[in-house]
Amino acid sequence: MPTVDDILEHIGEFNFFQKQTFFLLCLISAAFTPIYVGIVFLGFTPDHRCRSPGVAELSRRCGWSLAEELNYTVPGPGPESQCLRYEVDWNQSTLGCLDPLASLATNGSPLPLGPCEQGWVYDTPGSSIVTEFNLVCADSWMLDLFQSAVNVGFFIGSMSIGYIADRFGRKLCLLITILINASSGVLMAISPNYTWMLIFRLIQGLVSKAGWLIGYILITEFVGLRYRRTVGIFYQVAFTIGLLVLAGVAYVLPHWRWLQFTVTLPNFCFLLYYWCVPESPRWLISQNKNAKAMKIIKHIAKKNGKPLPGSLQSLRPDEEVGEKLNPSFLDLVRTPQIRKHTLILMYNWFTSSVLYQGLIMHMGLAGSNIYLDFFYSALVEFPAAFLIILTIDRIGRRYPWAVSNMVAGAACLVSVFIPEDLHWLRVTAACLGRMGITMAYEMVCLVNAELYPTFISCGWPDCWRISAVAPRNQREDFA
Repeated sequence: MPTVDDILEHIGEFNFFQKQTFFLLCLISAAFTPIYVGIVFLGFTPDHRCRSPGVAELSRRCGWSLAEELNYTVPGPGPESQCLRYEVDWNQSTLGCLDPLASLATNGSPLPLGPCEQGWVYDTPGSSIVTEFNLVCADSWMLDLFQSAVNVGFFIGSMSIGYIADRFGRKLCLLITILINASSGVLMAISPNYTWMLIFRLIQGLVSKAGWLIGYILITEFVGLRYRRTVGIFYQVAFTIGLLVLAGVAYVLPHWRWLQFTVTLPNFCFLLYYWCVPESPRWLISQNKNAKAMKIIKHIAKKNGKPLPGSLQSLRPDEEVGEKLNPSFLDLVRTPQIRKHTLILMYNWFTSSVLYQGLIMHMGLAGSNIYLDFFYSALVEFPAAFLIILTIDRIGRRYPWAVSNMVAGAACLVSVFIPEDLHWLRVTAACLGRMGITMAYEMVCLVNAELYPTFISCGWPDCWRISAVAPRNQREDFA
């Protein structure tokens, strides 16, 4: 009996249906960007200083410029200028306009400093969760907790929802993640306090990464073998395009609540995929639901304008199985070969995720302009995708994967020792590191998809679950 790949050779491996589905799923990849790296703009920390009652009135009376006001009334330079203030009553009438603190210092002793009891003044025309909830100084750890909540959600969600996708189907899981992601994103935008915002961000993390991975799985399972690598790479290029779009949207909308609304609302449109994207026929066959799989294959043939030969009216799985498969986490370590693959991928997923997320936060390419810096650093990812496409079929996977990891690690290590005044060299090292880790990140997605059969899910600390059908000889290339 023929496999799905055999049938796709007749009805189209990457024709109209696959192209349409690929475009729709790429939108999910692009929409995942604000969740993965949205902290860059949502949690932007501008220059700030303690709010001191009376300073604004004194500055207006004396006609000070902003530079003069900061020079006369803010201790510094250094961290103390942002988190401490002079314990002075700025409303007293004895203060002069020229060095007003000189008359208060006795015997040349420094004036006492105290914490910012009246809040802070932020030098920004917009807002972020930092400026609204005052996540600075002693409370700066709460900003780190905000991003950590997303990563914890990624970890938990990739395992639990990945299991649901293998057990109950890709389409059902995709729609569930879309609905929860969109709803929690809107609720986060209207959160009245930090606690509720943190809870809804955690919920987004629980479902968003899993939804992105399921989109990756679906598109690789809909296309023929020859196109599986290419669509997998370009699915991740869509994420890079999302980075560029996010930089532009954040520039236009500098207020975090409006930004969160804007990047979340399009997710509700993805619920229309209920009528546009069918279930994976490969998964249906692995569950012994051949009739439903054949119905979808006939739909694909009709959309592609290709007839389905009568000799291909029955199906068999790409992997020989005798009964319906019930996936288990133990499948990841059941045999020595799979166990070796799992441990290697766990380590590489972890290192790639940490380094990629760290580099994407700030590369320093455009000085203090976070919008241009974010935009320029995203452009570096396009050559990385081109290099993968150029080398993967000519050289294989091992060498590009290994070299990209070594380049990323070496570039980041060298950048620590480059002097600040050699800006061009620091930028070069940052670009090489970003290109290297982008290649490594995209390669591990591709390799992960090829090493595991359809019914196995991969989930562990940052070993995000990706499973797809691959011919047995491809997986043996890594043995």
